[in-house]
Amino acid sequence: MKQACTLITHVNPLLIVVLTITLSMGTSVFAADTAPCAANADSRQLDYWLGDWSISGPGSTGMATSTVTASLDKCVVVEQWSDGKGHNGENIFGYSPNDKGWRGFFADNRGHVHAFVDGKVSSGTAEFTGPSRGPNGESVLNRIRIVRLSPDKAEQTWDKSTDNGATWIPQFRLEYTRKSS
Repeated sequence: MKQACTLITHVNPLLIVVLTITLSMGTSVFAADTAPCAANADSRQLDYWLGDWSISGPGSTGMATSTVTASLDKCVVVEQWSDGKGHNGENIFGYSPNDKGWRGFFADNRGHVHAFVDGKVSSGTAEFTGPSRGPNGESVLNRIRIVRLSPDKAEQTWDKSTDNGATWIPQFRLEYTRKSS
C-alpha cells in the first residue's frame, strides 16, 4: 500500500500537468467560431452558383440538371448533377483560409474521379486545375471554369492539356440556366 501511495504522489503532479495541457488544447481546438465560413467573404465567392439549374450544351437532350448547395455550415459548395440519361455526379469545392486557395473534387457513377488542387475564384469567375492520367498513362492537366454570365446564367467549361498547360483541348462547354422558383 505504501508503494502505491508513493507512486500516486509522484505521478499525480505529472498527470495534472498533462491533463491541464490536454484540456486547454482541446478547448481551443473545439471551441472554434460556429460559423467561420459563412462570415468569410472568400469562402462565399461561389455563392452566385447556388441554386437549381437546367443544363444545356452541344448534343444535350435538355434534360440535364444541377443542384448547387452550400454544405457543412457553408464551408463547401456541392453540385449534384444528372445528364438525364443515367450519368450522375457530385462535385465538391472548398476554400482553405490557411493557404488562401480553393480545392475541388469531382466523382461520378461511372468511376471517374478528379481532384482539382489549385483553384482561384473571384468576381463571378472560378478556375480549378488538377492533374490526372490519360488512357495510356500519360500526364494530363485538367482545367474547369465556372463563369457567371448573368444572375440566372452560368457557363462551365472543361479543358485538358497534355503539355502542362501550354495548350488546351476543350472537352465540353455547358450553359446553366437558373430554374424558376
